[in-house]
Amino acid sequence: MSTAQDAALAEMTPVVSALLRALRVLEFVGRHLEPEHLPALLAAVGTPDETLRGALAGFDPTTESLAECSAHIRRAAEPTLAAFDGLRAAATAMDVRAAYRALRRESLALEALYPLARQLAPVDAFFLEPDSHAAAASHAGQSTPAAHTGIIHSGNEAGERGGFSLYVPENYRPERTYPLVVALHGGSGYGRNFLWNWLRIARSRGLIVACPTATESTWALAGPDLDTPNLTRVVDLVRGRWNIDPRRLLLSGMSDGGSFALLSGLRADSPFTHLAPFAAGFHPLMAELADRYRARRLPVYLVHGVRDWMFPVELAQTAQRMLSHIGALVTYREVDDLAHVYPRDENAALVAWLLAN
Repeated sequence: MSTAQDAALAEMTPVVSALLRALRVLEFVGRHLEPEHLPALLAAVGTPDETLRGALAGFDPTTESLAECSAHIRRAAEPTLAAFDGLRAAATAMDVRAAYRALRRESLALEALYPLARQLAPVDAFFLEPDSHAAAASHAGQSTPAAHTGIIHSGNEAGERGGFSLYVPENYRPERTYPLVVALHGGSGYGRNFLWNWLRIARSRGLIVACPTATESTWALAGPDLDTPNLTRVVDLVRGRWNIDPRRLLLSGMSDGGSFALLSGLRADSPFTHLAPFAAGFHPLMAELADRYRARRLPVYLVHGVRDWMFPVELAQTAQRMLSHIGALVTYREVDDLAHVYPRDENAALVAWLLAN
């Protein structure tokens, strides 16, 4: 590397550091978001966005080979800063839905930043689990990824319904089998955004993850079910192209996505071997509609927050009892400090359960 490139990389270090810190803070806010505590939460995390703005001021690496890196950093910084602005406005108005909308900008930042994981070691480490940081050097600067790997979108641009986004580990090897996780977003969400809840652990542990988008504004919890056939289509496409472990096909989901994971996953014709609903609403009719033969000894990992303000934890407790009654093998996780958000910090235990069962 030339002296000019070394100098340009050194110039990038403060802004990359500030950007990654701001993104970690957004993740922390997202994990601990509760409507009445949002102002105090934002006060506690400080102003990492102001540090990022300061680092961006005058940031303009002159080395031509690093111009693309600079562009990715700026594209990631813009929605990061907008997310903080949106969160503060939501806190002032005490508007939790505006806070959720602001946090969705994090996924735009992560999508812009991820291509740098193979070029910049700090970015590489950011997209790995903490205990995988020692492997960072084996990812950054690696040769060209295997064909048909990384992040792939199919009919899943903003505003499109019924498509999916997929992550296939860049070091994919066709001779080994890979667990498949199909993860369903919450109401009014998009699979393209929801994928980022899984990217870090999928990359660290060698999982293939598909995140479909509901065919309507949310999953088919009432009325005609167009989503179950679409999930089957996605699974068939993935299994037809990549080597999937037939013993480990997990259907998970958050909120409405968790409810639909139960509703669809308990059908007799469901292809999934494991279910994992998070923060899901539950109606006793779901157990009545479940195929009893399929439910027997079906592994179900049920996660719910004690502080969930949308679907009270008592609903999950009822689900645990009724699923166990019809023969499912239920692992129940009741998280004391969790409200109505997707807890990425629960993914490690969930994946350990998937691999063990």
